[in-house]
Amino acid sequence: MPKFVIEREIPGAGKLSSNDLQGISQKSCDVLRILGPEIQWVESYVVDDKIYCVYIAPSEDLIRQHAKQGGFPANKISEIRAIIDPTSSEGRIR
Repeated sequence: MPKFVIEREIPGAGKLSSNDLQGISQKSCDVLRILGPEIQWVESYVVDDKIYCVYIAPSEDLIRQHAKQGGFPANKISEIRAIIDPTSSEGRIR
């Protein structure tokens, strides 16, 4: 199943409170339950003015549906082609 990185432009994202982030997470999970098991949220990274989310989904369209139903921006969606880490220097490419 394809894996995607979603770039969400959210001014001030890095200053959101724990309660704000919890609310966003709960909304996302609510929408995921409605959309079904084909789409999965892996994790997200919150930086100053953006949130980068990693999702597993059969298509970019399903990710866009999640964003629309949740009221989240999905400014850029990129399919992950490979994953590398320090062990990749030893030939481990995922």
